[in-house]
Amino acid sequence: MGKGRPRAVETGQNLTVSSTGSLNIQSGPVYYPSEEEFRDPLGYIYKIRPEAEPYGICKIVPPKSWNPPFSLNLDSFTFPTKTQAIHQLQARPASCDSKTFELEYNRFLEGHCGKKLKKRVIFEGEELDLCKLFNAVRRYGGYDKVVKGKKWGEVFRFVRSGKKISECAKHVLYQLYREHLYDYEGYYNRLNRERAKSYKRGINEDAKNEKKAKIYSSKRRRKNSDHRNVKVCKVEEEDHDQICEQCRSGLHGEVMLLCDRCNKGWHIYCLSPPLKQVPPGNWYCFECLNSDKDSFGFIPGKQFTLEAFRRLADRANKKWFGSGCASRVQIEKKFWEIVEGLAGDVEVLYGSDLDTSVHGSGFPRVNDQRPESVEPKAWDEYCKSPWNLNNLPKLKGSMLRAVHHNITGVMVPWLYIGMLFSAFCWHFEDHCFYSMNYLHWGEPKCWYSVPGSEASAFEKVMRDCLPDLFDAQPDLLFQLVTMLNPSVLRENGVPVYSVLQEPGNFVITFPRSYHGGFNLGLNCAEAVNFAPADWLPHGGSGAELYQLYRKAPVLSHEELLCVVAKSDWEKNASTYLRKELLRIYKKERTFRERLWLSGITRSSPMSPRRSSEFVGTEEDPTCIICKQYLYLSAVVCRCRPSAFVCLEHWEHLCECKSSKHRLLYRHTLAELADLVLIVDKHESEEMPQSDSLLRNISSFSELNSLKKKVKGAHVTHAQLAEQWLSRACKIFQSPFSGDAYTTLLKEAEQFLWAGAEMDSVRDVVKNLTAAQKWVQGIRDCLSKIENWSAGGDFEKVAHKWVKKLLSVDPVPCNEPGYHKLKHCAEEANLLVHDIDAALSTFSKLEELELLYSRACSSSIHVEQSQKLSQKISLVKVWIDNARKAISNEQPAAVEVDILYKLKTEILELQVQVQEKEMIFDLVSQAESCQARCRSLMSGSVTLKNVEVLLQEMASFSVNIPELALLKQYQIDASLWITKLNDILINIHQREDQQSVIDELNRILEDGESLKIQVDELSLVKIELKKACCREKAIKARNSKMALAFLQQLLADAVVLQIEREDLFLSLSRELAGALQWEERAKDILACKAQMSEFEDLIRMSEDIVAIMPSLGDVKAAILVANSWLNNSKPFLEPDLSGSSTSRSLLKLDDLKELVSQSRFLKITFKQQNVLETILENSKKWQHDACSLLQDVECLYSVTDIGDGRSNVLILKIEHIVNLIESVSKAGLSFGLDFPEMLKLQNACSTLHWCSKVLSFCYLMPSYEDVGSLMNISEQLSIMHSSCNLLSSLIFGAKWLKKVSEEFKASTCTFWIWDGYFTYNDISVAFPMMFAQLTEATCKHRLWQEQVHQFFSLELGERSWSQLMQLEEYGKASFFTCPEVDIVVSEVEKVEKWKQRCMDAVKTFAGDESLLLCALQKIKESLDRSLYIYEKSESFGGVCLYMCCMSGSEDWDFLTCSTCKDCYHLQCLEYRRNNAEEAYTCSNCQLLAGGLIPPNRCGFLRHNGKYSDLKLLSDLLFVDEKFCVRIEEREILQQIVDQAYACKKCLTEILDFEMSCYNKDQFTAVGKKLTTAWKAFGVAGVYDHQSYCDLERALARFSWRFQVAKLLDALEKDIEKPSVQQIYQHLKEGDAMNISPEDHLRLKLSELKDIGLQWVDRAKKVAADCGSLGLDGVYELITEGERLPVCLKKELELLRARSRLHCICRKPYDERSMIVCGRCDEWYHIRCVNLVFPPKVYICAACMPGTQHLVSSFDSLMDHERCTVEPKTPSPRHKKPRTGPKKSESSATQKMLIGDENGSGIGHLRWRNRKPFGRAAKKRAELDSLTSFFHRPQPIIT
Repeated sequence: MGKGRPRAVETGQNLTVSSTGSLNIQSGPVYYPSEEEFRDPLGYIYKIRPEAEPYGICKIVPPKSWNPPFSLNLDSFTFPTKTQAIHQLQARPASCDSKTFELEYNRFLEGHCGKKLKKRVIFEGEELDLCKLFNAVRRYGGYDKVVKGKKWGEVFRFVRSGKKISECAKHVLYQLYREHLYDYEGYYNRLNRERAKSYKRGINEDAKNEKKAKIYSSKRRRKNSDHRNVKVCKVEEEDHDQICEQCRSGLHGEVMLLCDRCNKGWHIYCLSPPLKQVPPGNWYCFECLNSDKDSFGFIPGKQFTLEAFRRLADRANKKWFGSGCASRVQIEKKFWEIVEGLAGDVEVLYGSDLDTSVHGSGFPRVNDQRPESVEPKAWDEYCKSPWNLNNLPKLKGSMLRAVHHNITGVMVPWLYIGMLFSAFCWHFEDHCFYSMNYLHWGEPKCWYSVPGSEASAFEKVMRDCLPDLFDAQPDLLFQLVTMLNPSVLRENGVPVYSVLQEPGNFVITFPRSYHGGFNLGLNCAEAVNFAPADWLPHGGSGAELYQLYRKAPVLSHEELLCVVAKSDWEKNASTYLRKELLRIYKKERTFRERLWLSGITRSSPMSPRRSSEFVGTEEDPTCIICKQYLYLSAVVCRCRPSAFVCLEHWEHLCECKSSKHRLLYRHTLAELADLVLIVDKHESEEMPQSDSLLRNISSFSELNSLKKKVKGAHVTHAQLAEQWLSRACKIFQSPFSGDAYTTLLKEAEQFLWAGAEMDSVRDVVKNLTAAQKWVQGIRDCLSKIENWSAGGDFEKVAHKWVKKLLSVDPVPCNEPGYHKLKHCAEEANLLVHDIDAALSTFSKLEELELLYSRACSSSIHVEQSQKLSQKISLVKVWIDNARKAISNEQPAAVEVDILYKLKTEILELQVQVQEKEMIFDLVSQAESCQARCRSLMSGSVTLKNVEVLLQEMASFSVNIPELALLKQYQIDASLWITKLNDILINIHQREDQQSVIDELNRILEDGESLKIQVDELSLVKIELKKACCREKAIKARNSKMALAFLQQLLADAVVLQIEREDLFLSLSRELAGALQWEERAKDILACKAQMSEFEDLIRMSEDIVAIMPSLGDVKAAILVANSWLNNSKPFLEPDLSGSSTSRSLLKLDDLKELVSQSRFLKITFKQQNVLETILENSKKWQHDACSLLQDVECLYSVTDIGDGRSNVLILKIEHIVNLIESVSKAGLSFGLDFPEMLKLQNACSTLHWCSKVLSFCYLMPSYEDVGSLMNISEQLSIMHSSCNLLSSLIFGAKWLKKVSEEFKASTCTFWIWDGYFTYNDISVAFPMMFAQLTEATCKHRLWQEQVHQFFSLELGERSWSQLMQLEEYGKASFFTCPEVDIVVSEVEKVEKWKQRCMDAVKTFAGDESLLLCALQKIKESLDRSLYIYEKSESFGGVCLYMCCMSGSEDWDFLTCSTCKDCYHLQCLEYRRNNAEEAYTCSNCQLLAGGLIPPNRCGFLRHNGKYSDLKLLSDLLFVDEKFCVRIEEREILQQIVDQAYACKKCLTEILDFEMSCYNKDQFTAVGKKLTTAWKAFGVAGVYDHQSYCDLERALARFSWRFQVAKLLDALEKDIEKPSVQQIYQHLKEGDAMNISPEDHLRLKLSELKDIGLQWVDRAKKVAADCGSLGLDGVYELITEGERLPVCLKKELELLRARSRLHCICRKPYDERSMIVCGRCDEWYHIRCVNLVFPPKVYICAACMPGTQHLVSSFDSLMDHERCTVEPKTPSPRHKKPRTGPKKSESSATQKMLIGDENGSGIGHLRWRNRKPFGRAAKKRAELDSLTSFFHRPQPIIT
């Protein structure tokens, strides 16, 4: 299907593949499964895979019924975060180590340029990191591509991130790179090409020599590209100088790389990825190449709650996009701007890779707590859902079902809490798994994907675009920290697809599919891996990738295949599983055969798994080279028992012989082949293929028939096996020999790992092993029997083991000890029979002890002896316990349970003992006692019966639980009776009857709980009732009680016969008084009475102790009456009308309610009649108000309005208004809130408004007046919606407002204005307003005719003034129409163009405000420029002043003596001292001196500001068409034409300058450049390109002038140029693109070659440690002085090399020396004969007074000169010397020089005072010195 549009899987699916996003990336497929399809995730994914996999990604939208609850508690959920620097995901420098780069760079400079980087490179005031600069240029394709693509700005961002980029900075960066790194880049690229070629050669050689094992010398040295020896690892047999940092082995030193900085070692096969051979050039490890300072990764951040993280995410959204909602296009565009480093530094937080087993899953899980808001049924449903990511990896059909342990991210989902711009970088899943991502909630997630089929192309583009990052980290794509814009991938032919994941969507990524993306805001997602059957081939590729990059895998792919093959798998998995098993079978067979051919014959199987049905139950060893799990096989050596390697890397394990290595295997090849056949058999049920597969395996075996040389002959693996089988058959027929068996089994190890062809060998090995173990068992048994019989502490032989050995049939081999062991076994069998018989019958203890003694004396240990010993011990213990129970005679001393236990034990032991009968008698007595107790307890228990039984059983020694319980019952009953008698003493006389009640209740409760019946219980109940009655009487005496309560209390006392007590007699008297008060109260309430009678009743009730039933009614009647009086007070005030204005109105309904309530009062008042009178008057006023409101409604229905006067409408309104005001005043006097009052007020305000509107019929209202009326009309229209009068007046007022508004705003559209003439629709007449409207309309129509007449004229006849007048009237008119818009638009168009022109020329025009004048000035300046270029005739005879344009002709001026141009003295600010003094202008002075003029120096004095030519051209050729002729545009056309004419002249001069290479043309070029400079300066139009070209031409001219001046000084022998000067000039010439054919450049190159050749020789001599003689040095110095190049530094170095010291005239050596404190000359301590060096030493040459001490020294010195040639001291041994003393005058020096031929101390003193030391060539003879120098003294150094 390729890249086309996939079809929908089912009908109705909305599957779209369209271009989305700001990057125009094609969308991945989207699927909408049905409910049926959604039930099986793996089945549905398998169904859509052929269509979706070519995209690498797809989105699945679940059915609408899918709505899983989010199971995390958002309030308590916390999670860690990681900080992501988004601006560094792509645009970041590599983590390079500057010191390593500096080391390599200096080596390059020394080896190829003969110099070092002596000083730091400074850029913008800071040290420039050359390493970053070099990597940045590499990122953009190298120097040539950066220059061509103008990428220095991007390079600057890498070098100085976060700083402002300027054109100057980019230019300086370009120059620095050209100067320091351009040559190094070429060297680096050449070295990489050599490495690539050597790598290809290594691959070819490796393929050719794959089967050859070569051992190289351990002292082999690798060489770099310059064939210089570098250090390598040196390997010795016992002690290793260097070990590999990866495998920790010091072996194989010939392929070990040593880092040229840190000296650490790595085998080339241990690197990631590995190398085929040692690379050329210097090599640095990744630790030295990468800097920890610049290393990039996601830094762990803070722990956040979800709410805190949400606030942080919201702030980020507002920062980037404000409070509005940003689209995906905006967010996506901004994200990639940030990634590419175009938006500054941006850091975000991402809660990524959160382990759901720790932090919780968003999906429901069985062991999680269910939220209360989720139904249990829904929770259980989604817990088991196959789309729950916690269940997905272990679904049926998933290969990961076999994985036992929970791998986070693979088997256990990971949770992701993202925010805006948080990203997941380009990667593919571990082991190329599928992945599924579900977005729980939040903002969408944007995905990008590259199909797995394009993975190689993707990786190539990534390496090409980010070469520096991949050089620093070859495994960069495994780090998940790098992004690359998908548009870059698409430009390089890599297909990229995009998916926008929204909440509730699943996203599937396919195997090997690179994917990445970012979040569009706060969201929560969850992801997990899964592996259906079709993943298996991809898993194999992933395992190979891990092996290549030396990455530890997540799980063993081989183990997974084997475990799955042994378990149940789906039908669709057979094909993939069979192919993968066949692949690993072939691979395993190939490598095992290679091991056998290499001499590895020892092998052994690995220990079996405890749980082989799962993957990862036990940890497999890993290969020390490639870090892969060794499940199927491994190689180990006895020299490194803890180190394992895979079969592919066995040669790298150690340097031992192959015979010492051992192959470890888990499955033989036969077992692996069986697995393949089992899978194929399962598949063949549908498609028969077993025969073909079997043929394939067998043919593979035949093709790989093994042969190797053994004892001089070539034999196959099968032939060796046949020979071994024949020897094995012979050994079975011979007597057993342990050594022979062992040898034969060792030889068989080379066959056991093989296929089914070695099954016969494996069978024989099993027989050999069984026979060997059997014989060893026989011999071990006999040995133990013999050792035990001989005595001593030896272990017996187990009878069970002897029987097992003797039961083998047939006997494996001939062993003599078999019969002897059989005889011993017979005796043991007899003993076992006797013991079994004794244990199964009733025996005596003596018989058992005798049998046990026989077992102890036997040499074979029988298991029954332990049972016998145990039984004897138990019997003895039982006897002791029984005797103790029988002998104890104390009452209840023996527990009955012990007797039962003893009885049970003796029955089980089946032994005859005399204590048995005695125990049985005790048990019988105990059972009889228990029966009596139970019988007594089952019925009604009395105290008397219990006491009788207890007396009878008082002396019984057995403790019966039932008897003890009855005794306790008797004790409790006796105590209860005693306590009751104490309470009944004087009970009726106690005042605290409540305490009596509590005590009686407790005693009653205790009595009822007794287990024995007592007669006193009924007495307690009667006394309790009496106490309760007394308690109630006491309460009634102390507080008031209800009358009925007192009557009932006295009745209860009579029943209990306590009524004669004093308490109850007092209550009877109180009850009689209360009954009398009650009768009187009922009589008063029956009829209305005065308030005083009710108050008397209240006073009498206070002395009565009882609560009266009628007391409440009396109080209620008083309360109601008082309330009625309080409510009536506002209505009874005498000045009710006068106070109405100062307080709120009273409710009329309240008045009616009070009158109604007065009829039901129990008390009579006089205020009742007053309220009834007020109510009657109020009803009369309401009737009058309603009548008036009806009149108002009749007025509202008037339809004939007119002008308001003709039909006396205004008078009617005024009359009704007066009536309303009168009635309203009367109503207010009542002080009541009449509902009619509000209606009267509304009617009054409405009629006032109508009267105001009618008044506008006879006057011209203002807009404000009409507006205020309309504001009121909105409320009136609501109150009177059906009023004809009001509706007509409101419609008329609206028309009046609209007209007034248009008059005021003057913005009415003219054609709309005609609608205002629909005057007949208005029932109100406004004659004055209509007249003014008609007049304005006529004027505007006249103006429209003038506009049409203007545009009908020709373009040349239309004047700008006419258009301005039309615009002025059109703006003044309050009408708007198309003509007004056209006129205003044309005027604005012209004025806008003029303003743009003015903005373009205002920098040149200065204070000039008119555009026309400004353009005239520019035109004049261009005329001057053309005059300078062409000597135009238009200015013939006119004097042009080059300094300004506005100066007067009367001003004094000067004429340049060179170019004859005129300049005003005032403009130059020049004072002329002499009238005849010649004047040279600044331009001629600069060019004559070969200097580049300063920026705009010498330009015409118009403030140095010019108009841009490009801008003027754009204004001239603007697309807008004007309706009038513009004079300024015609002048602008002339200006542009003149400017291009000037540019053409300048171009001709520059072309001439570029074509001139000879010296003869130098003067002509200078003149032309001077002309061009002046002409460019006076022009008022500026062209940037022309200016840059002119500057470059002037720079080339200046360069040639300076070089010519330098060469002239050399030819005239004035000054020699230095090498640095020559190199600098050549460098500048390269930057200026000086032609290589230029004669000056050729001359400089020649001088440079001459100087560098001599410098190389001088440096070698200066560093040769004196190997060259002084004569040779002097010849070299003389040669250097004669060269045409100044080499002062090197000459001084050579002179220093030839300098001699001391009076012995020898160079510096290791002897001790001392310096003179005056002349700074050095002397040997021995030569000046010093014993102890003083603090300050003055030599003899500096002390004239010591001449008498000097003696003859000539003979000694001459002898030394003849015998020893002085050697030049090494520069590194030279001591620092001070310069010449300033006090010495030149005259003194000349005098001393003149005395050079003298002798003695004076000559020596002069020599010591010379500032540059003594030279051997000019040394003189020494006079004799005194014997002071020869006096023997001890020397102290």
